[in-house]
This record gives sequence, structure tokens and C-alpha cells, in this order.
Amino acid sequence: MLSKVKTCVLQGLNGYIVEVETDITNGLPCLNIVGLPDISIREAKERVRSAIKNSGFEFPLRRITINLAPANLRKEGSQLDLSIAVGILSATSIIESQNLDNIAFAGELSLDGNLNKIEGALPITISLKEMSIEKVIVPYDNKDECSVVEGVEIIPIKTLKELVMYLNNEIIIAPYKTNITDIFEAVCDDCEDFKEVKGQHALKRAMEVAAAGGHNILIVGPPGSGKTMVARRLPSILPKLTFEESLEITKIYSVVGLLKNNTLVNKRPFRAPHHTASSVSLIGGGRIPKPGEVSLAHYGVLFLDELPEFKKEAIEVLRQPMEDGEVNISRINASLSYPAKFMLVASMNPCPCGYFGDPLHECTCSQRNIDRYLGKVSGPLLDRMDIHMEVTPVKYKELQNTDIKEESSKNIRDRVDAARKIQLERYSKEKIFSNSQLSSKLIGKYCKIDKEGEILLKEAFKSLGFSARAYNKILKVSRTIADLDGKEMIESYHLAEAIQYRSLDRKFWK
Repeated sequence: MLSKVKTCVLQGLNGYIVEVETDITNGLPCLNIVGLPDISIREAKERVRSAIKNSGFEFPLRRITINLAPANLRKEGSQLDLSIAVGILSATSIIESQNLDNIAFAGELSLDGNLNKIEGALPITISLKEMSIEKVIVPYDNKDECSVVEGVEIIPIKTLKELVMYLNNEIIIAPYKTNITDIFEAVCDDCEDFKEVKGQHALKRAMEVAAAGGHNILIVGPPGSGKTMVARRLPSILPKLTFEESLEITKIYSVVGLLKNNTLVNKRPFRAPHHTASSVSLIGGGRIPKPGEVSLAHYGVLFLDELPEFKKEAIEVLRQPMEDGEVNISRINASLSYPAKFMLVASMNPCPCGYFGDPLHECTCSQRNIDRYLGKVSGPLLDRMDIHMEVTPVKYKELQNTDIKEESSKNIRDRVDAARKIQLERYSKEKIFSNSQLSSKLIGKYCKIDKEGEILLKEAFKSLGFSARAYNKILKVSRTIADLDGKEMIESYHLAEAIQYRSLDRKFWK
């Protein structure tokens, strides 16, 4: 007998329907799987055989041929186990229902017939919905992440036997739905707070601007000046995720298998890889391509502490995703794209000993060592940083003074949320979420400057020697500052603040 069952495989974050064709004929007992399966799928024959037997069903001792169509598409992943088992059970009439056209199956079988959680369940469900599949059978542990997709019924299953009873109408399983509102009520209450940071008001202001517009920021200063302390408190002032942003982030974490609580990611990612990280771990790839740190930080923060300590080739690979907002990985079998619209926060010392320019300590580095150290951060990468901040050590008076109450993260986040709300409304038809994503065309449309601002920007461009990219960065940052100020037009003092955030390349890089 012949049966056809639908499932889905992923290439990157994109899913493709695979039709599992099962043919059972007379002959020597064997099970062959064809259609470019990988090792995990070829091993499925043993899992499926044991799962069917241990679920109380008879495994056919005949010649079984399973074709994964289309045959020219490489298939990877253990989620095909369930569709292979359903194909065999349908071909032997153990599953009586023959109307499986609008149902897709995804799940990994254990030897006792239980369904195990799979990676990539959310992008699989989204892809199946886009291809007009009405019902998706998923493992019970994947139900929360899959049920956020509107327009498709999610049927959570615990065992293969339960699935057979459901398809034979012996039991009723209602489609599972998640209350999305409850997920997004949580905020970063467990984050470290800005009120714990004494002094460094200029750096806090720069962080507020960076968070409001999603801008990249580079912090340069001596050891102990609070660079890392402030950067690690950035999540506490980041704006809340929109549903669309959360869905994109969750797809990436689902593919990698980092999804916690099996539900939507409701907080912006904060990734802080160690400086021994390789270029592949940062950008993504490998023998079986997986998203890297830049994609795991999508719509969140990638924090690189002690930037010059990273390998130069690892730092340089960041240039393309910083500009394009995505990573393209080319392999012999396929070319994959992962989103990477992240906010880069980097900190560094001004020299190897850390005290170049420090009024309280003497620098022991030679000029040659300083130049070599700073040379690890190239001009093109520096040009892509929207905000440059130089910090100095906090004075004892500021540390000791308990009368001054530092502003809390909640107050800063309220201003950031207000500015981001303005941006979401402004760019609702442009398919972008923040000022940092403005293209050259959109900069001309939305970054309107008053006459005084035009004169100031012209003089700054002429005297300070900014590049064309730096010019665009200044306009984006000034647009964010104006949004924080509640102004529709960019005024001269907004531009003046944005221009001062481009000063470090003239002081340290010459």
C-alpha cells in the first residue's frame, strides 16, 4: 500500500514542505529511506521500528520504501521521525483516516513511543502556516512556542499511541492556544539597576540615547572607570519587545535549542561572548550551519568587553552584519541567511596598561605599543560605531556622597519607551523599528534639520573631516535625541550632542 504524509525541514530559518511517501510491498523485510536524508534521518528507521512495536502496534515484516520528496532537497533533523511512523501506520491501515492532506507532523520518537521535544519547532510551524497547512501535530513540550502562531491549529501529542487514537477519532484533543498578553507583561525586574552606578552621568546619557535608537556604542576608558558595570545594566533600560520582534528572536533561539520555558522570548537578548571567541562562533556557520552570537543578539545587545583582546579577524567579520543587518553563510549544499540586527556595545582601554590619558596614573606603554593596541580596532569598524564615549575614573567625592540619588533604570526606561513608541509609529509602513535601521533614502525623508542645524553640521563636517558614513550616523543619533526630547524637527542642540559622540577617532586614532 502507498501513503503520503506531510512534514517540514529547515534550511536556516526557512521551512520547506517534505512529503513522506511510504510504499509497502511483498519482499524481504527491509526499510529503505531515500531522498537525500542525513545521518539522523537514516537512523530514524531504528527509532521508528522500536516506537511502533513498543506502542502496541505491529511493525510490517515486508519491504518498506520511504521517499522524502522533493528528492533534490537535502533533509536534516530528527523531526521527521513522526511523519515516517505515521506513513507506515497509515500504509498498513492501522491509522484509518486517509484524509491527511492538510495535516503536517513534526516530532522525534523515543524507543518507547514517546515524543521528544525538537529544535526549530516555531520556524517549522510558521513555514507550514505560510504554505496553507491547517493543522500541525507537535510534541507536547513544543506546544507553547508553536501556539503563538495565528491561523493554524496546534495539536500537542505526548505519545505515538495517543496520536493514532486521535487520528482514528477515538479521543478528542483540542487545539492548544497561548495567552500572548501574559508573556509580555514581564519586564527586566531582575536586571541590575542604573541607580547603583555612582557618577558617570555622561555615559549614562549616552547609554540612554543608544537604547532609545538601537545605536552601536564604543566606550573607552581606564580600568575601574565603570565601563563594564554600566554596559551590563543596559538591559534594564532597553524598550519592551514588540510581538513581531519577539517572534523573530524566538525563531532563532528555537533553531539553536536555547529556548527557555518553551515559549516566546519576552526580553531583549544580551550576549557577552568571551574574547577567545572565534569568528565562526560570532558570525555563525560550522559544518552544519548554525546562528552565531550576532544572530543570537538579534534586536538585542552584543557586548564585547575588552574589544582589542578579541582576534582581529573575529572583530572584522562584524562589519558586514553591522551594516546589512543579516549574515549570509555560503556552503556547498546551501546558502543560508540569518537576521543580525543587533546593537553592538564595546568597551576597551586606551592602551595595553590602560592608563593612557588618565590624570591619576602614569601610562607605561610606548607609543609603538599603543599604536599596535589601537590598531586592532580598524577605522572601518570604528566608523560603524554610532556613539563614541570616553570615560574617566569616578572621583572619591561622588562615590562617598550618599545625598545624591542616582536615577533609576525605570525612569530612564520610561523615556526610552516613549522615544521608541514614536519611532514605531513613524516607521510603521517602512518595516523598520528604530532610528539605527534608517537607510540613506529614509534619512533624507525623516531626518529634517532646522537652518541653524544645517550650518552647524556643515561646519563640523568641514573642520572635523567626517566620512559619509559618519555623516549618516550623526543624523540617526540626532534623530534619536530629538525623539527623546519630543521634537519633530532636529534642532541645532540635538546635532551638537550627536557630533560630540564622534570625537574618539580624532583623539586616539589618527
